[in-house]
Formats: sequence, structure tokens, C-alpha cells
Amino acid sequence: RYPSLVYRSSSDKERRKSAGDEDVLKQMNIYVPVKNLDTGENMTLSEVRSPPVPEGWNPLSLHILKLTSHLEVNPKESDEESVIGIPPSSEGQPPDEEECEADDGSRLKKKTARFKRFLGSTVRKTVDKAKSLASEVSHARHKEDVADITDVMNPEANIKIKASSTNKGPYEFTKLQHVQDLYGEHTGAVWCMKFSSCGRLLATAGQDKLLRIWVLKDAYPFFQDMRTKYNADQKSSPTPSQESLVSQHSEEAIAMAAAAEKCTGPFMPKAFCTYIGHTSDLLDVSWSKNYFILSSSMDKTVRLWHISRKECLCCFQHIDFVTAIAFHPRDDRYFLSGSLDGKLRLWNIPDKKVALWNEVDGQTKLITAANFCQNGQFAVVGSYDGRCIFYNTDQLKYHTQIHVRSTRGKNRIGRKISGIEPMPGEDKILVTSNDSRVRLYDLRDLNLSCKYKGYLNVSSQIKASFSHDGKYIIAGSENQCIYIWKTNHDYSKLSSVSRDLKVF
Repeated sequence: RYPSLVYRSSSDKERRKSAGDEDVLKQMNIYVPVKNLDTGENMTLSEVRSPPVPEGWNPLSLHILKLTSHLEVNPKESDEESVIGIPPSSEGQPPDEEECEADDGSRLKKKTARFKRFLGSTVRKTVDKAKSLASEVSHARHKEDVADITDVMNPEANIKIKASSTNKGPYEFTKLQHVQDLYGEHTGAVWCMKFSSCGRLLATAGQDKLLRIWVLKDAYPFFQDMRTKYNADQKSSPTPSQESLVSQHSEEAIAMAAAAEKCTGPFMPKAFCTYIGHTSDLLDVSWSKNYFILSSSMDKTVRLWHISRKECLCCFQHIDFVTAIAFHPRDDRYFLSGSLDGKLRLWNIPDKKVALWNEVDGQTKLITAANFCQNGQFAVVGSYDGRCIFYNTDQLKYHTQIHVRSTRGKNRIGRKISGIEPMPGEDKILVTSNDSRVRLYDLRDLNLSCKYKGYLNVSSQIKASFSHDGKYIIAGSENQCIYIWKTNHDYSKLSSVSRDLKVF
């Protein structure tokens, strides 16, 4: 006899409900037997897993793909239920002995195969997407890069500028060269990295669940003194653990000084800090002006750290993966967090609780990016369906939104927003999305100021960012290249005729 398990393939909600039912069964120590017809091995339902995903793929992108992908159902079977062990007409009731004896195995084999298709559909789509991505990459290597620029004085006049793919100058940057590798510390992919506001510290994090802070060699004495002063301010009679920590810091300082003498790059060769605490991949980091660091993770938490201390200062629990975090630009007692549960939260750090929150509307509520703009006056989130939604920070009330998409062509449907970055000193924001476009919007009228093309971003969490002065935009790419664009252009020198624009 086989258990009465019914799996419907009508919606994502029912799939998640099935997964929830499995968790309940596991908590109650009730295990559902399943037989592998290929090997004859008996296993529990919890042991049946989809094939492993390729190494190096972004786990957040894969998770969002699973949440949003639909099952491939045969049209003839679209109204039927996927049933294991019983025919559709016997829903909820175990088969009797005569039915079991009459079953020659073919029906069971058919239902098991259907169940396998149910489990493997997401992975098949992932593999297909990988093949499609590889094809796009191979073609992108030989195509010219393009940037569409909208004249702010005459918005209707679009000027298309081709980016030269040749090696002819002149170039804005004439001495680009490799100067240093920061290796030997991280294991696995690095999913996020961000400079501090002063530019002397770099935070990196990713697959190994660790947050590392790198410091420029010229700035190392300053931050080492900061750490030493903190240790000196501890109790006059330190505990054995504190004495051990001070001794450890002294040994590290000596080792770092020796390593720095041999290194010719701008950074110290070893990480200045390594923070341990998260239990899953890290997805985003944020710096305050006072050297506090926030890190968000797929373990559904945000953790607070400071450059002078080794331990976690506070942990903020969420309901789902935390995809984006940002300190308030004027008051670092508050920070913004966006989660896949569709909720935008403004946290009060001293009180260790949510001060304000709001929920994204629409059919797809997944928040994939978040940040402050206009010096903290507004909070803006990016959604999976390609919207940038603005909220007043003081009450976190809805203000307005932008649909990030093209007016025609294959990109007329909004794609996932993977990054939102305010432009330094300007009322503009830079929006990165999964249609391989970077767009610059003017917040005074919400019009598109400029659109940058050339890089490839189909499914990743790539975030384009500004240089410290806002003159340049830089972004990684799925074709293993780095792209740099000039932010502003002299519109008076441009005509309707396409001209070459160098991508540096």
C-alpha cells in the first residue's frame, strides 16, 4: 500500500503549502515512504531532492526563480491532480487490497515519473536559462555596446550613442592595470562588496557566511589605533578572555605589519576583521559614517558590527531572506531593510525594534533592492516585477513609483530590480535591472535621464554604482567583464547622428 499523497500543480501557493506540510510531518516524526523505481531504494519524502544547482550560481536568484516559476503541465493533464499511489478519483482515501493486487506497477511508475517531473521542473528551467545565458554571452562578446541618452531639455529627442568596441583611443583612463589580488581568505563566491564612505575600508561577504573588512595600507595605523583605544577603555581589571583578546590583537598587528612590508598593492594583504555569526550566504552590506557595518543574510537576519570590535553588537530577525539593507544617511540610529516577504522595515537600532513598516502591493511582492534617496527624505525599494516604489521616510507612507521598463521591444515588461544607488550631490538615482540595462532617473520629475547598455545582467544580483564624485558608473557583467560609463554628457555636442562613445 502507498500513502494518500495528493500534489496539485496549480499555483506557487499550493507548492509552498506542500513544503509546509512536509515540515509539519518532519516535526511530528512522521516519515512518508517513497520507493526509487530506478534503484529499488526506500527513502522518505524529505530525502527526495532536486538535482544540485551548478556551483557559483547566486542562491538568491535561484530562490527567486523557484518562487516565481510555474510548473510545466501537459495540456491534457492540466485539470488533473498529480497523485502518488492512488488514482485521481480516490482523493483522500487509501486504495483497497483488490486495487493493490490489480496494480501491475505501470500506474505507480507513471505517477512516480510525474512526481519526479514535479520536483525537477525548477532545475530544468534553471538549466535552460543557463544555456540561454551562455548563448547571449557568446553573442554579446562581438556586439557593440550602446547607450541611449535622453536630452533633458528635449525629452522627446532620443540620441543613440554607440560605444566603440575597438581598441582605438583616446581613453579617459590610460593606466588601467592589475595591482593586487585579495585572495586566500574567502572560500566560495563573494556576493557583495562595498566601500565605506571614507573610501579606506572595503567590506566583502558571500558564500562562506563570513563578513571581512579590508583596509588600505595608509589607513591601517588609524584603525589599529581605534581598536587599541577601545581595548584600553575596557575595565581596569579585564577578564581572562579580554586579556587574551588584547594579546591576540597585538600578535595580529605585528603579523600585519610584517606582511604589509612585502605587499606592493594598496590594501593590507590580510583582512583587518573577520566577523562570524551568520549561518547562510550573505546578500548585502551597508556602512555608516561612524564605521558601523550592517550585514544581511539568507538566514533571515541582519547583524550589526563595528570596526573596533570583534563580536556582533545586535541581531535583527526577519521572516524571510533579507535582500537589501541601508543605513539612514543622516542618522545612523536607523536603517532600512527589504525582504522577500514583501515588507519594508525601518529599524530603530537603540530600541532594537521596528519603528515603521509598510508592505509592497501587487501580485509579486518580492523586494529585491532598497535604499534611501534625497538625503534620507525618501526610502525606495525595487521589486521583482520591475518597479521602484517610493515612501516618505518619516511615516513610511506610499509616495509614488516608477515602472522600470522600455516602451517597446522585449524589455517592455519590467524585470527584477537588482540595485538602487543615489547619485552623490544630485537628485537622481541609478537603477540596475535584469534586462541588462542601467537607468538614471531624475527625481524632480521622475523622467529617465540616461540609459546605459553594453553589460549583461539577465539573472544576477549585479548592482551598478557611482564613483565617489558621481562622474562615472561602474558595473560587473555576466560576461566576465567590468564596464565603466561616463555619467554626464555634453548634450549640445550631440546630434541625431550616432557617434562613438568609449566604454572604458
